[in-house]
Amino acid sequence: MFAVVEIAGQQFKVEKGTKFDTQKLPAKEGEKVSFRTVLLTADGANVKIGEPYLEGPVVDCKIIEQFKTDKVRVFKKKAKKRYMRNKGHRQNLTKLEVVGISG
Repeated sequence: MFAVVEIAGQQFKVEKGTKFDTQKLPAKEGEKVSFRTVLLTADGANVKIGEPYLEGPVVDCKIIEQFKTDKVRVFKKKAKKRYMRNKGHRQNLTKLEVVGISG
């Protein structure tokens, strides 16, 4: 069985045991989080599609880790004008593991 769930504006195809990264969630490591914004569920030939969400199904996840990505450098330069800008950015992410899909 798999489901398509929307988390923080992004859609993920998940199954039990799937690990994936999403935008930082306001919870601590080890906590369980449930998502009710399920767009689609499929169990063999039995497929249910929501408009936009399904009533009932819930995706239960466990927070494995809160972390930052590698630094991305943004460098701007204009030739012959003595203009240079160097910025860096590290995105905060949350690693989730799907515990179960109910409903």
